[in-house]
Amino acid sequence: MTLKFGTDGVRGVANQELTPELALTLGRAGARVLGGEQWVIGRDTRRSGPLLAAALAAGLATEGVEVVDLGVAPTPGVAFLAAADGMAAAVISASHNHFGDNGIKFFAAGGRKLSDELEAQLEAELASLGSPVDLRPRPSGTGVGTIVWAPELLARYREHLVAGVLDPGALAGLRVVVDGANGAASALAADVFGALGATVHAIHTEPDGVNINERCGSTHPEDLQAAVVAHGAHVGLAFDGDADRMLAVDATGALVDGDQIIGICAIDLHARGQLANDTVVVTVMSNLGFRQGMAARGIEVVITDVGDRHVAEQLAGGGYVLGGEQSGHVIFPNLASTGDGMLTGLALTGVMARTGLPLARLAAEAMVRLPQVLINVRMARRDPNLVAKVAGPVADAEARLGDRGRILLRPSGTEPVVRVMVEAPTLEEATEVADHLASVVAALDD
Repeated sequence: MTLKFGTDGVRGVANQELTPELALTLGRAGARVLGGEQWVIGRDTRRSGPLLAAALAAGLATEGVEVVDLGVAPTPGVAFLAAADGMAAAVISASHNHFGDNGIKFFAAGGRKLSDELEAQLEAELASLGSPVDLRPRPSGTGVGTIVWAPELLARYREHLVAGVLDPGALAGLRVVVDGANGAASALAADVFGALGATVHAIHTEPDGVNINERCGSTHPEDLQAAVVAHGAHVGLAFDGDADRMLAVDATGALVDGDQIIGICAIDLHARGQLANDTVVVTVMSNLGFRQGMAARGIEVVITDVGDRHVAEQLAGGGYVLGGEQSGHVIFPNLASTGDGMLTGLALTGVMARTGLPLARLAAEAMVRLPQVLINVRMARRDPNLVAKVAGPVADAEARLGDRGRILLRPSGTEPVVRVMVEAPTLEEATEVADHLASVVAALDD
């Protein structure tokens, strides 16, 4: 049995590519590689979630692990409990993907995402478990693991958000619309923000197993934009399916992306003397305007590869306190071991409440975004040499833009897609260059 980890665990079509048999074996491999007598697991609201969670839990229990099953739980909630109790953890979720997909991601004891080395060990262990001879005996009798249903433990995560980020009543007078994406934040988001004094209107918080991310949440914020304007709200917060990321909407209905959110929080922490080393960490996908905006404020920017795991590693290695991705994964390592959409929303609304400034002004003061065009070119097959094959056309386009813009071309870590991103002084120029490079990439798939 073979498997490769992407930028955020493994994903595939549920019950076809990601089968219960694979989930069970992956649970066994996880127990062997990551160890620990107790694990905590959670899932999002997909129809296939209970099936895969049961199989994964069975695999862990086969190796003698006591499994604490939270049921539907935000990814950061699972990571929080793993960190608090020193357990390894797993989440069954495909994040922002269509409901028919699902995925499994692991956290090492302490709530940290896995290193490349640990993922390679998991892949090797999974392959060995598929061989005819398993030399390691399974436990029996009292050595067999157990599976405990414990959704009540999420109350600890809720208390962490309500009591650990802002002062009581900090959001009083703020009108907030939350979009739960019919996902893992559906039951918690309105409660958390309301508990801190905000007047909250919630949309897309009625999951039915198939409507997760369906024309809602951070990948489809149109309903949220309309609701913010209709309700005269100060801010809208859109989560993804497993609630580890968040995008915002200002009072005019304009989208505020992860770069702007990170910039607002970085400037606020810097002004209060709480931005360690005057540095923020972002990925190569961050807008050039973000880097320019931070430089104007005397804030250093560290760049990593795509993936919040890489951001987390850089944060830990440098002792920094803020980092994230344009997509809305934002990490506050003093408060969480991974990206947390609700925590990010609390931090952002906290800045609004503390300064009394509207989100639109905060975003405008943080950065001026260069026009950015992102084209996802879907491929029939993965080609590990694709980037090298288009190096010439990319170099020509970079020469044309010079220091006025930026080009990034990378294969997705979770889908058979090549992402072509171009930034330029004008939308027209960015579109022209991106369309050209996308056509070059697509021609290689013929």
